[in-house]
Amino acid sequence: MDDIVRQAIAKWPNVPDCFGWLGLDARGGWFMRDDRTQALGPFAGGSPQSKGSLLRHEKLIDFIQRNYECDAQGRWFFQNGPQRVYVELEATPLIWRVNADHSVTAHTGRPARVQRVMLDETGHLYIDADIGFGLVHTNDMLLAAEAVEQGLWVPQDVDSVALPGRFGYVKSPAATQPVKAPQPG
Repeated sequence: MDDIVRQAIAKWPNVPDCFGWLGLDARGGWFMRDDRTQALGPFAGGSPQSKGSLLRHEKLIDFIQRNYECDAQGRWFFQNGPQRVYVELEATPLIWRVNADHSVTAHTGRPARVQRVMLDETGHLYIDADIGFGLVHTNDMLLAAEAVEQGLWVPQDVDSVALPGRFGYVKSPAATQPVKAPQPG
């Protein structure tokens, strides 16, 4: 976490958390979701319009990725100064990039050591690594297949529905929040 973020937390400790405004897709892309976009449906499994706007500003993306963490309930968030911005996940909290030597790097840029590899009923490949759990990026499936063929990775079968519970992450922190009643106007 950036020092400036730690200082902001100390200065303003009671800033309310933010839900539904940021999403991470299955390819490691960050999406901004305003109120109008959120009203169109969920991030994962919703319409293309409910996904939001893909972030393209490199410095903003780097800042998000440096300050991306998980709370005790398995909800992933971006610590934006004193405010936690909880992330809606299309797939998993990490998206793995496979390098030519079959080492892996998270979408955040952090390298990791592969501990287990899993294959679900639809052919999606997942890695449980020393820094967390995630989906292998679609562009890296050829390199992943090479690792399997060479015996470096031995995938275990897994049911995709069981992944969040088994690996302790929440796909939609916003869905866990109580619905607010309309205020009289």
